Formats: sequence, C-alpha cells, structure tokens
Amino acid sequence: MIKINQLNKEFESRVRLGIMSVLMVNDWVDFSEMKSLLEITDGNLASHSSALEKSNYIEVKKEFVGKKPKTSYRVTQSGRLAFTEHLNALEKLLGR
Repeated sequence: MIKINQLNKEFESRVRLGIMSVLMVNDWVDFSEMKSLLEITDGNLASHSSALEKSNYIEVKKEFVGKKPKTSYRVTQSGRLAFTEHLNALEKLLGR
C-alpha cells in the first residue's frame, strides 16, 4: 500500500514533470529545445526550472556562445534519485 505523501510535491506540476522527463533521458538540453519540446512560454520554463534548481534537482548552466547567452539544463544525481522515487511511488499508487 502507498501513502499519498510518498509522492514528491516538487513534481506535481505538469511542466516540472516534463522538464524532469526530458532531462532523465538527455544529458544537457538547452533552453530553446526544452521550450519547444514542452510547448511552454519562456516565463514558465524559467520559473519552473528555477524551482527545480533551488531543490537541487537540476543544474543550470549559463554561458555565452559568441555574443549570445545560452542556458542549458541537466538533471543532478539527487534529482535523478528523487524523480525515480516519485515515479516508483506513482506506479505503486496505480497498482503496478
């Protein structure tokens, strides 16, 4: 039996679920690609990625390529573990 409190509150948002899902299967993903994959606005991606970064679930790298700024994301080890535990809890909730 699973208790609902075993689900990670940080992953309740569909945008955060999407960000984590993309990062679990890719190494680094840049801002434009992530935005396009999830079909979200700049502001949504920025705010949700910031929250995941504060929780130490993702790493954000900001750099310049030529004169253009480039932001990229990757999942951290603790993020990978937390998201895997969240998915396992969801599967238990579904009886799988």
